[in-house]
Amino acid sequence: MTKIKICGMRRVDDILYVNTYHPDYAGFILSEGFKRTVSINTFYDLELLLNKEIKRVGVFVNEPIENILKSFAQKLDVIQLHGEENAEYIDKLRENCDCEIWKAVRAKYADDIAKADALPVHKLLIDSFSAGSYGGTGKRVNLDIFSQVNISKPFFLAGGLNEDNICSAMEKVQPYGVDFSSSVETDGFKDKNKIKRIVETIRNNTERRI
Repeated sequence: MTKIKICGMRRVDDILYVNTYHPDYAGFILSEGFKRTVSINTFYDLELLLNKEIKRVGVFVNEPIENILKSFAQKLDVIQLHGEENAEYIDKLRENCDCEIWKAVRAKYADDIAKADALPVHKLLIDSFSAGSYGGTGKRVNLDIFSQVNISKPFFLAGGLNEDNICSAMEKVQPYGVDFSSSVETDGFKDKNKIKRIVETIRNNTERRI
């Protein structure tokens, strides 16, 4: 069954929506300075409301390791890294917490994916390349580059996915999971009906393939 992640939880309503339709993962942007960033106190409040069966993903961009370990790691199942974090940084995180570590890669070329795949992480999140942005742009990833690289790790596919293109994208690259943020929003906020439709679309498609 293809895993589903809904990223950018910001409001109580967002938590209620995912509790209702039950994706596998819910993501919180925990580094400062981004459109969907939540404060530490908001994260603590929202995390308490989230169904315990939905895994909690903290998204960080070049965040000091000490901040992650002190304030967030004990509340998370997954630490998702979106910056220029290297193998040394990742090894230190793994030595000091029990979270899964994912590395997001903004894939412009196949070699971008290959370099991320070589890092000591548990999974990858492969997103579209956009100059000056660390993700969440809604821009579609170029699926053709996947045929040019052998990926050894399970990976999530992200970037411009929606209910109209997700089934063909899954068929083409066979991801472990898929990630959504802006495509399940209306006017910049999570939309209950869009979350419902995307979850149903993916699960119905996966069941047919099984």
